[in-house]
Formats: sequence, structure tokens, C-alpha cells
Amino acid sequence: MLNGKKIAVVLPAYNAEKTLRATVAELPDCVDIRILVDDGSSDNTVRVARELGLDVQVHDHNYGYGRNQQTCYRAALESGADIVVMVHPDYQYTPLLVTAMASMVAFGVYDVVVGSRIVGGGALAGGMPLYKYGIPFRLSGLQSSCPDNVASAGKLRRLRL
Repeated sequence: MLNGKKIAVVLPAYNAEKTLRATVAELPDCVDIRILVDDGSSDNTVRVARELGLDVQVHDHNYGYGRNQQTCYRAALESGADIVVMVHPDYQYTPLLVTAMASMVAFGVYDVVVGSRIVGGGALAGGMPLYKYGIPFRLSGLQSSCPDNVASAGKLRRLRL
């Protein structure tokens, strides 16, 4: 909880068994709700998530990243979160900045905060495939692909998820 606001972390997962433990281990104590949505993984992502005590939701097959995000945000809103932070469980970046990013929303500085694993320079070292690193950057001219997103529940409720 930050500034009296309930913080939810959502993890859109697909075959994240090998990296999930490291990601969850670095989630800060301010996180009140931890939700993983599995998008039809063929590995043991769901088993590991349950072992870690996460609230787990499972898609019956792979719907894709966009649908996984929608399910994540819906689940967070249904859980009563005031602030929702999306953290990718592939551990291509550390979730240690969750507190700093969520604080910007909790204290009313911003309604939405978007981070980038590319800007920090560690995306490739963390295992991001080169095609995911270079193509979005060249297409957009921005360093905004693969973001860590933080949003107020109020902003999310206005979206049609």
C-alpha cells in the first residue's frame, strides 16, 4: 500500500516457469495483490505461480498478449486495486522500480506511468530477442516497446477491457 492506495501487480505470463521465481522475489513489500494470468502455457508456469502464492487465472488456450493484458487489468480491478502495475515475468528487467513508479500514481503526480526495458540498456542482456529490441524501436522512433505500465484504477475503468 502506498499513500493509502492498494497496489496490485499483474503478471501476463506465457511459458514463464524458468524466470517467474526471480521476478516475484524482487516484488517490493508495498504490493498488496499479486495476480498472474497464464495464457495457455505448455510449461509449469501455473504450478510455480501457485507455489509462490500468486492469485492465478488461466486462459484455456493462448489468446495472445493483448487478451492477456485485458484479463490482467480486469482481475486487478475486481480485486479492489487502486493502482495496477504490469510486470512481465520473463525477468528481462528488474521489478525493483515498482515502488518508485507506483508512487508517482499514488501521490497524484501522474495518472499513468510507462517504463521501458530498452531505455535501461539491459534488455538484450536480460534475454530479449534482437528482433523484439530493434524492430519496434525503428518503427516507432521511440524507446517505448515492452513497457512496464502503472495506471490508476480510475483510468483503467474508463477503458473498455
